[in-house]
Amino acid sequence: MNSDPIAAVTPTTPTATETAAPPPVRTRASDGGEDVLTVDAAARAARDSGLATDIPFGSTVIEVRDLGVRYSLRLTRKNTVRQTFTNMFRRRDGPKDFWALHNVSFRLVSGESLAIIGPNGAGKSTLLQVLAGIIVPSAGALSVRGRISSLLTLGAGFDGELSGRENILLAGAFMGMSDEELKDRVEHIVAFADIGEFIDAAIKTYSSGMRARLGFAIATSVDPDVLLLDEVLATGDQVFRAKSRARVGELVKQAKGIVLVTHDMTWVTEYCNRAILLEKGRIIIEGEPAEVVAVHQEHSAEAKARQAEEIARYGGAITRR
Repeated sequence: MNSDPIAAVTPTTPTATETAAPPPVRTRASDGGEDVLTVDAAARAARDSGLATDIPFGSTVIEVRDLGVRYSLRLTRKNTVRQTFTNMFRRRDGPKDFWALHNVSFRLVSGESLAIIGPNGAGKSTLLQVLAGIIVPSAGALSVRGRISSLLTLGAGFDGELSGRENILLAGAFMGMSDEELKDRVEHIVAFADIGEFIDAAIKTYSSGMRARLGFAIATSVDPDVLLLDEVLATGDQVFRAKSRARVGELVKQAKGIVLVTHDMTWVTEYCNRAILLEKGRIIIEGEPAEVVAVHQEHSAEAKARQAEEIARYGGAITRR
């Protein structure tokens, strides 16, 4: 596994020559070692134009190899400047680093719906943020092909002072859509979100469910090659959840790739064709959704039993005192 940090990618607009014969655009580790991130130039052009690329069904769109994300436990906001310098000259016991993800490897192909499940703190959301390009991994390799659209946090990217309609235009501009494309898609987004007159009210007046509706409508309006979702299908009323699931099903049929983080095991078994169980930043099992869900539920039951024992033990000690 390559443990060198990954260099940042500076977005550039491909020239006509690059679009005609797109060579891969790469970043390298700081020491000039192994390539750690590959982005197809045609996919980058599609991202800039707001359009999905023509990726055949079953083609690899994301490949992750020995991915790792490391955080330093020595750099915390609670440390004062004086404490920081003191700790530099004092030997401190305990781990100095925390690996949120460690040796994570998998592949996503077009037309596949992949569920990432696991207990809280397993690294699920961290993994999605790496795939979305929000977090730069500390180790490993990540290959991305095609346009990625994500909805990872309710209201992320929204300007609370702007109306829903204005936020649609703002999001479209960030996604690289032209004015003509925005005009064609705005009404469709508004209709799918179905929040009535609130579409012209400030986002700060929205409930969490309304934010989820608008965010999901925007994220799925750009016809992405890969869609990343983090627990957003559990929000909203029953009708909107049904609409969201139907939309995800349409994307899968159109040879789109879906990566979904969820605690809804029914969604995993009924709507996903593959699943991964993450625990403490590592992949425990990958395979058929029903099999992976069964292992997750077994581990969850064991964890609850251990927790109940600890509560009983400490509760008994307090009572004796």
